[in-house]
Amino acid sequence: MEDFYKKILDNNKEWVEKTLSKDPNYFKDLAKGQTPPLLWIGCSDSRVPANEIIGAKPGEVFVHRNIANMVIHSDMNMLSVLDYSVNVLKVKHVIVCGHYGCGGVKAALGNSSIGIIDNWIRHIKDVYRLHHAYLDSIINEDDRFNAFVELNVKEQVFDLAKTSIVQAAWKSGQELTLHGWVYGLNSGYVTDLNVDLSGTEDLESVYRLKF
Repeated sequence: MEDFYKKILDNNKEWVEKTLSKDPNYFKDLAKGQTPPLLWIGCSDSRVPANEIIGAKPGEVFVHRNIANMVIHSDMNMLSVLDYSVNVLKVKHVIVCGHYGCGGVKAALGNSSIGIIDNWIRHIKDVYRLHHAYLDSIINEDDRFNAFVELNVKEQVFDLAKTSIVQAAWKSGQELTLHGWVYGLNSGYVTDLNVDLSGTEDLESVYRLKF
């Protein structure tokens, strides 16, 4: 661990030197402020780095991450990030990005106790409960797992649309579109699930959204 810790400090110095060699004002300009057009709500999984996946530079993506990219209405961390992004930064896009092979989603498929995370996974199990007939009809376990990952992302997009923050933004005419993606760990590509919501839907229709 000591070697690893020293290595990451050395990596930081090397990165700063390389960056300054290309642009001496890089960090001075970056420190002036941020105007990212995108909020990324993703999984905490270390293999899913938001900026790298989409080739974005520092300052272009505001990021919130948690286990299994969940949008939970009682999560003040997520709501604070969302509120700041929408009402202060004025982001124009919010992407909920899950990933195939998600450990949180896989845990929700079983009944084993992991620890305190069991309480968080309860929300993912609710997604399974809503779609159990469809998911149980999928014989192949890998296909069922992948379908569950996709359904979880879609449900989080719908829950995002129901928040008072997003509803207020849409009501005021603010340009804001919600998207649902799934990232492939074994390919590097993202799949757009085509659940784009832009405020043209009224609140009642959002609550009735199905797929």
